Amino acid sequence: MQDFVFSTPQLPQRAEKHRATGFSIVGGGPAATAAVAIAKLGGHASLVARVGNDVIADAIQRELEDYGVDCRHLRRFPGFQSSVSAVFVDAQGERLIVNHTDASLPTDPSWLESAVSLEGIDVVLADTRWPDGAIAMLKRARAAGLPAVLDADVPVPKTGSLLQSATHVAFSMAGLKDYSGCSDAMTDIESALRQTAISLKAWCCVTMGASGVLIADARFEQSNVTARTVPAYPVKPVDTLGAGDVWHGAFALALAEGADEMAAVRAASAAAAIKVTRLGGRAGAPTRVERDSLLESK
Repeated sequence: MQDFVFSTPQLPQRAEKHRATGFSIVGGGPAATAAVAIAKLGGHASLVARVGNDVIADAIQRELEDYGVDCRHLRRFPGFQSSVSAVFVDAQGERLIVNHTDASLPTDPSWLESAVSLEGIDVVLADTRWPDGAIAMLKRARAAGLPAVLDADVPVPKTGSLLQSATHVAFSMAGLKDYSGCSDAMTDIESALRQTAISLKAWCCVTMGASGVLIADARFEQSNVTARTVPAYPVKPVDTLGAGDVWHGAFALALAEGADEMAAVRAASAAAAIKVTRLGGRAGAPTRVERDSLLESK
């Protein structure tokens, strides 16, 4: 995905002309930005994705490779459009996103079996943008005994086997609300996360920005599942764009390196905290030295 990012004093509210105070063109997309975060933290990331055969795809691949992401499984489909987004970021770092994805882009994941090997892979991270592809890769990861992590941001399918294919489901707040119908009340959020974890028999969490990360683990037993919160690192946000994607990438990398879930959440939260203090979804992602320095300071 390619993001066209406009800096504005306030997010647009009305149908009128708005003047931006800044503009940039950067790569976006949950899995792609997570892959960049992994690479910047010193891990090896291979991106499996679909794009059109257009100038947007050229720019997407060029930027990813510049960051060190392996793009050999970035499949181009002639005659289709690559995904683009218009992103508005206000003075407080909050964002509004308008996305276009070519609905006719082929969804058949059958090519993945022969094209993508899991040899040497320690974790699979998928987002919800291509459900059939995500299901195929997450199921293969589970069968191989690997962590199968789903970035459950909107839209989250309420039917089908996407969530059931994952061992670890990391919801955004919007994703959990979309999936469960819960309200903004913390008691409702905790109940929804616990019930979701129990129904999936999975490790689940919801990232809540400055409020931290809420966790519920129902992988091993479902009768006494509790939800607990890991606090966020206190920082002053400058730009929240890509923070969740950086979190997911850092979380997946920590699992791949053998960390338990609590340590992985802390590592991911530190990476995301650094990112929100900087402009740019990918440019703001930290190095391992920067992330570890924050971890060691707390």
